[in-house]
Amino acid sequence: MTVPVIELRGLARTYPGPPPVPALRPADLVIEAGGYVAVTGPSGSGKSTLLHLLGLLDSPTEGSYLLDGLDTSALNDRDRSALRGRQIGVVFQAFHLLPYRTALENVLLAELYNQTPRSDRLRAAADALDAVGLGHRLDALPTTLSGGESQRVAIARALVNRPSLLLCDEPTGNLDSRNAASLMELLDQLNAAGFTIMVITHDAGVAAHAGRTIVISDGVLSERIEVDHA
Repeated sequence: MTVPVIELRGLARTYPGPPPVPALRPADLVIEAGGYVAVTGPSGSGKSTLLHLLGLLDSPTEGSYLLDGLDTSALNDRDRSALRGRQIGVVFQAFHLLPYRTALENVLLAELYNQTPRSDRLRAAADALDAVGLGHRLDALPTTLSGGESQRVAIARALVNRPSLLLCDEPTGNLDSRNAASLMELLDQLNAAGFTIMVITHDAGVAAHAGRTIVISDGVLSERIEVDHA
């Protein structure tokens, strides 16, 4: 039996008050390797809290989160950071590229926890950029890149270490419709290549690319069940 990439057991996050704010209520969720999941919900529903927990950017106040079978609640901050660097790639809406570093250098930053020789890391970064269609832009600065190209650099940075989980937070939010469509085609290709992908989005068109949709409302997760009316 294969181990799920994500397994949540009563995972919850409450922010201290007064009064306390339950941003994510106890949730159970399993995502198998190779899954493609969209998480939708209105602003303030708990999407960002869920993303931060899954990305090991925040800690739960209740329950447990198993990543590839490892209970992350048992890890200290240093080990959590190391695990995040090795096994989780995060793509943010705002790209978060360093403006005075080239595309190649921005991707290299994701390999801080990689102990392989620099020549191997350079090759991996170049290969990641080539995989997202930017093999010809290795030396480009972010200030010379389009929005679509910047998001592709961010995706290359997220996948350079071949993570178990690729988390995308509103990945098309800063893109026009043409670049958004191109980016979603890229995510579809990455999933077909075996990457496990979770997309946080409010866009129904983006969510439609996923094979599974989770709805979050007032901190409560529920599965969206498609009904065939034919």
